[in-house]
Amino acid sequence: MKTETDFTKSFISIVLPCYNEEAIIQKNVSAVISYLENIGKYKWEIVIINDGSKDKTGEIANQLEKGNENVRVIHHPVNLNLGHALQTGFCNSKGDIIVVLDVDLSYSVDHIGMMVEKMQETSCDIVVASPYMKGGKVINVPLSRRIMSKWLNRFMSYVAQKKYYTFTGMVRAYRAGFIRNVNLKTTDYEINPEIMYKAMILRARIVEIPANLDWTEQNKFTGKRVSGIRVTRGLFSGLMAAFIFRPYIFFIVIGSILMLLSMYQLVWLLFDTLVDLHRCVAAGDLASCSFSISLTKQFIKNPQSFLVGGITFLASIQFLSLGFLSLQSKRYFEELFHLGTALKKRL
Repeated sequence: MKTETDFTKSFISIVLPCYNEEAIIQKNVSAVISYLENIGKYKWEIVIINDGSKDKTGEIANQLEKGNENVRVIHHPVNLNLGHALQTGFCNSKGDIIVVLDVDLSYSVDHIGMMVEKMQETSCDIVVASPYMKGGKVINVPLSRRIMSKWLNRFMSYVAQKKYYTFTGMVRAYRAGFIRNVNLKTTDYEINPEIMYKAMILRARIVEIPANLDWTEQNKFTGKRVSGIRVTRGLFSGLMAAFIFRPYIFFIVIGSILMLLSMYQLVWLLFDTLVDLHRCVAAGDLASCSFSISLTKQFIKNPQSFLVGGITFLASIQFLSLGFLSLQSKRYFEELFHLGTALKKRL
């Protein structure tokens, strides 16, 4: 029988996307259940999204569902990737606060309470668990992955011009009323930066908390789990995700570099032409003293400089033009997205 205090507790939904996690799902979901039962602060549910696993993940998840009334399992018939799994979790969660956790528990279960408390304390829309901010830690993560992730997030922070430390992390808490009204289209790992980008467009309040990313347990299952993202794929996905924050910067940077290269070539051609013209005047050969004749001599002498300088100049103009057009398009998109989200809330 529910008491009066049960109705005053926050209702949180823990979303756990899973793909081929038979080696760990039983133990780790049980750990999440034990944590939630022991702290007793919240009404809660666990929503397991079995994203088309090819092993026994689905069967084990079904057993967990039968053993606990607060656990629900949703099966994708095929692997639809992380973006679809998260969107399924957002749409099917019943809580007021949605916490996304990695089923490998590389972020320990106590991050649930820390994120929920921070959301209640600040009345924000998103709380991000960040191992890269002051107070956060990264433990036993392979060096290549650690370097890639850290610098990729720094790059995104620079491109986005917002001082957030973690854009790619999945472990977050969302205010349910906010995240369900955000129109998301990414189906893969880029969904996490996409959420950050669109939250910034909507001027949502985003708060980060220090987090500990620990792969100590995960490393014990090397070869037994196939759900991990590869470094190369992660780097490419991250760069593509960074592109959506400020696409015009990429075009303007490339255009500016090409412009400098072309100016280097063309300025030297102009200098050599003027030197030749001055030499001609000093020699008293007025009949052949003209800018066009001196320029022709330089072309005969260094045709490759004209070719390289001209092509890079034209290419720089093209890239700079694309940069300004993408800036205009981005502003139109943000206005339309803002309007579309407002209309979606009213429907």
